Formats: sequence, structure tokens, C-alpha cells
Amino acid sequence: MKKFTRLSMLLALSVALNIIETSLPFLNDYIPGLRLGLANIVTLFILYQFSFKDALYVGILRVFLVGILRTGIFSTTFLFSLTGVLLSIIFMYLAKRFLNLSIIGVSIVGSIAHSTGQVLASIFILQMSSMIYYLPWLLLFSIPTGILVGILCKQLVNFYEQNLSMETI
Repeated sequence: MKKFTRLSMLLALSVALNIIETSLPFLNDYIPGLRLGLANIVTLFILYQFSFKDALYVGILRVFLVGILRTGIFSTTFLFSLTGVLLSIIFMYLAKRFLNLSIIGVSIVGSIAHSTGQVLASIFILQMSSMIYYLPWLLLFSIPTGILVGILCKQLVNFYEQNLSMETI
């Protein structure tokens, strides 16, 4: 029950971060789909502190909840987000499991996979191969946003592990 409660709170946090982030003006006016990816801090944290399966469940649930609250279920934005989240979590898991990357490196991999997934989804859904021209720009920004998310997640993991050890005393 404790794990379920923690994951539920993390899901709520990721939904809130996603909604807050989409309300903030960033470079989205210049490059559609460009965001910091703050909700991915939560996904990466779950991947490191819980499991791949938990990260996948929470990531998918986040997309559905944001879809219900903001974008609409099965809208174009919803499908882009779902594809990005799925690819991101799968590639972060593979990078964490098979590559000797830090949490920041895994975050960068996730950011790149998320951007790639969104562009691939846009090509298939919109039937516009010209969407591929967004990919270099999104990938360029994936590195600094991946670094930022990774640094914030690393601090969160350290804080959590210090306080978790205090909880067991």
C-alpha cells in the first residue's frame, strides 16, 4: 500500500508539472513541441527508485490524465505525447540497464527518444514527411533539457535516499 500511495503521489506531481509547464511560454512559439520536460523528472525518478514497469504505468497514466484534463483523449497532441513517453521510458530503461551512463546520461537518452518519438508520430499521423525537419532542432534542445532534468532528478534521488534511510531507523 505504501508503494501504491507513493506512486499515486508521484503521478499527481507529474500531471501538475506537465500542466504547469504547458502554461509557461518557452520556445514553443518557435519550435512546436519544445518543452523542458519537467514531468520527466518524475518518470526518471520512478525508473531509478521503483521499476521499469512502474515508470511505464505512471508515464502512460500521466498522458491519459493530461489528455482528459487538457488536450483531449486521442487528440493529435495526446498521440504525440504517448509516443514520446513510451519511447523515452523504453530507451531510458535500456540505457540504464545496458550502458554505463549516469542518471544525467540516461535523461539525455530519454529526452532524445521523446523528441524522436514525437516527430515519428507526427510524420505518421499527419502524413507529412516534412515534419522530419523539426527533428534536428528538437534534438539540439534535447541535450540541455535532458541535462537539466537529469540534474534535478539526481538531486531528488539523493534527497529521497537520504530521507528513506532515516525513515527505516
